[in-house]
Amino acid sequence: MDPLLGLLIGIASLLAIWFGWRYFALRRRMAEFARMLRRLAEEQPRATSENDLPEIGLLAGAVTTLTKSFNLQYELLEAECSRLAAVLEQLTDGVLIADADGLIQFANPAAERQFGENLKENSVAKALRHHQLIEAWQKCQASGEMQIESVEISNRRQFLQLIIIPDQHAPGGTLLLVHDLTQIRRLEMVRRDFVSNISHEIRTPLASLKALTETLQDGAISDPQAADRFLSRISTEVDALTQMAQELLDLSRIESGQVDLDRKTITPKKLLASASERMRLQAERAGLSLEVECAPDLPAVYADGPRIEQVLVNLIHNAVKFTPPGGAVVLSAEVVSSVAAPGKPPDGEDVVRFAVRDSGVGIPVDDVPRIFERFYRVDKSRAGGGTGLGLSISRHLVESHGGRIWAESREGQGSTFYFTLPVLTAG
Repeated sequence: MDPLLGLLIGIASLLAIWFGWRYFALRRRMAEFARMLRRLAEEQPRATSENDLPEIGLLAGAVTTLTKSFNLQYELLEAECSRLAAVLEQLTDGVLIADADGLIQFANPAAERQFGENLKENSVAKALRHHQLIEAWQKCQASGEMQIESVEISNRRQFLQLIIIPDQHAPGGTLLLVHDLTQIRRLEMVRRDFVSNISHEIRTPLASLKALTETLQDGAISDPQAADRFLSRISTEVDALTQMAQELLDLSRIESGQVDLDRKTITPKKLLASASERMRLQAERAGLSLEVECAPDLPAVYADGPRIEQVLVNLIHNAVKFTPPGGAVVLSAEVVSSVAAPGKPPDGEDVVRFAVRDSGVGIPVDDVPRIFERFYRVDKSRAGGGTGLGLSISRHLVESHGGRIWAESREGQGSTFYFTLPVLTAG
């Protein structure tokens, strides 16, 4: 064998052995790197050792940095999701997310309160259950444009507004936002009733004043008897307008908290006696008897006497107005447990319960819960003058003393108005 050829073969063998060793060493390193990557993904990232190849160390460091960045972004995303979930949980508006097939994928608690529980995977049509709302949702799916629909659900006395928005992240999907407008509509009705009632009440005395004035201008002022009669009627109409303006001012001040109560110790019997004396002449003119039933030894209350007397006068005035001649109005007071005051959880403390009972026309059962609302009047069965503010003023005054006011009545069988005041405790 040629010595040169043998040298070349030897060199080639050595190179082959060296490359083979490097190949198997690289494979071993790659296997270790793969195992390290699995640990990074499954557990915690770890630093490479000093014996690792420089390239592997750099790559492992980059992966470690990316993993840390990913974990940070994931934590931030989780925090954002938690905040969004908290907002959706507390949101008073209902939120529904539906897919292209119309199946609900998400519903917040407000939506479940409005449309029922377990809405997920139910159809939008089954949840909404109102043809106008369903048609608006279908129109949004067909056109890909936002739709807004407002409806009144008569069986639940609700006003709902539905806003349907196409889901940009899910073709065919929709986002449904449900606003409950019931309270807003109720306030609008109160405002309309106020404008209507005040307009009617002002128009009547103004028309009378104009007619009386024109009559005087046409010559009646020259007749002393006619002039006195017309001037007396003018004075009555002016008094009615003054009372109306005063009631509006009182209600506004009371509701805004601008009325300071001058509380003093006073007995229930003294309150009832004072109010009955103020209204006795009016009751006699109406052909009614006005009686007071109150034990003299009832415990005192700590109250603003003139304000509570105003409450009693308002209640007596209503009783006199709606009780036919020959009837009776009875004022009373007694000590009862707080459990006898509707609308307030019983606390075991005693209260003085005042009552104004009449034998008048009564109040329809459907109207009883609303008679203390501002400007509300039972027009069908209790036709008469007034703005409907007296009972609202009375409610605010009683509640400002820490008491409650309510009514019990049956149409045609009279009414009883109650209110309570806390008993004055020693010390």
